[in-house]
Amino acid sequence: MRKFLTLALTLTATAAAAPVTLTYWQYDYASKVDTMNKLIQKFEAQNPDIRIKQETFPYDAYNQKVASSVPAGQGPDVVNLYYGWLPQYVDSGYLQPLPAKDFPAKQIESTFVPMVQTSKIGGQYYALPTAVRTLAVFYNKDLFKQAGVLTPPRTWEDFIAAAQKVVKGAPPRFTTLGFGIQPDGQDYHVVREVLVRQFGGAPYSKDGRQVTYDSDAGVKAMTFYTDLYTKYKLGTPNFFPGNNSYRDAFIAGKVGMIIDGSFAIGTIQKGAKFNWGVVPLPVFKGNGVRSNFGSCWVNGITKNAKGDKLAAAVKFLKFLTSEDTQRTWLQSVGEIPASKKLANDPTLRRDPVYGPFVYALPFAHSTLFVDEAGQRKAWVDAINSVILQGDSPTNAVKKAAADEQKILNGYYK
Repeated sequence: MRKFLTLALTLTATAAAAPVTLTYWQYDYASKVDTMNKLIQKFEAQNPDIRIKQETFPYDAYNQKVASSVPAGQGPDVVNLYYGWLPQYVDSGYLQPLPAKDFPAKQIESTFVPMVQTSKIGGQYYALPTAVRTLAVFYNKDLFKQAGVLTPPRTWEDFIAAAQKVVKGAPPRFTTLGFGIQPDGQDYHVVREVLVRQFGGAPYSKDGRQVTYDSDAGVKAMTFYTDLYTKYKLGTPNFFPGNNSYRDAFIAGKVGMIIDGSFAIGTIQKGAKFNWGVVPLPVFKGNGVRSNFGSCWVNGITKNAKGDKLAAAVKFLKFLTSEDTQRTWLQSVGEIPASKKLANDPTLRRDPVYGPFVYALPFAHSTLFVDEAGQRKAWVDAINSVILQGDSPTNAVKKAAADEQKILNGYYK
């Protein structure tokens, strides 16, 4: 009897000591996956009663994997998602609100940069970022020197002039691009959130429910961007194969300039074998209006996390949003810390690579997406209708506005 009692107590103690295992999902982006693996090792060393299992999936398949797994009680306990997907994730019931006792709203809003408020839906926070991103111009210093371009562009007029000197060949037989044009990269954000505003307009109403770029400013923005391809012949989309054609071509030394997010810094640092630099997005001469697009990937807790798993998920989310983790993310991935304190660090603001991205934070706009994929498609299709099919910028803007307004109406009404 004593042996059975001892065995029972041993089994109970073993069961009590068994670690909680959380499944963490993010999409497959090399620098992020590698960094997360290292962070998980650190977290597990600090929390021996918790194990984290990271699983990754291709970007294009990611949302479908979440949609098919979470409702069935499978898949991630903690999930990394683009901020623009959050309304759909919340509406679909994939996420649970962050426990207010662990993540008070006032504390969140005093700690994080204002962009964090895109994660607040119906008065509750559903996710938090480790880092935020803005856009800037990456340029190849060696190609600039060879072409006789002495300084990086500060205006759009200088941007065109520099690209014209760098570009070699002509469509469809370019050998070197002046500008790595890519509508479905970051460029559609530039047209919508940067150029529309620089031409005196606004892409949406203040509440985000109405499209307002079907205007003179919207047509001018579309015309300016598509002229880079049709009129100035600075480059061509999909110059290299793959989803990140423009960035891969830049890393290969075949492009003078690209517009990309701070998240690309780590990849470019590792891959580029030439001298390169970063400058803020240009302004128009005599205008001076600055704008930028701000975005982030956020981590949320799915409805799968309950009881001990929920408690463990809270610990893991606090770790992922800590200042130490944000510093690691900056150094390894290149994204700007989401902490107000860290983002305002004078050393970071003066950094020649990170500085232009931090500089843009005060005037960066984060679109209130309701269906990021659908809204992106409306814009990319419109741009492609001009540069690939010869449609007019006016018609393209009208079509994009109608398609996107239909999406917004479907969500809000």
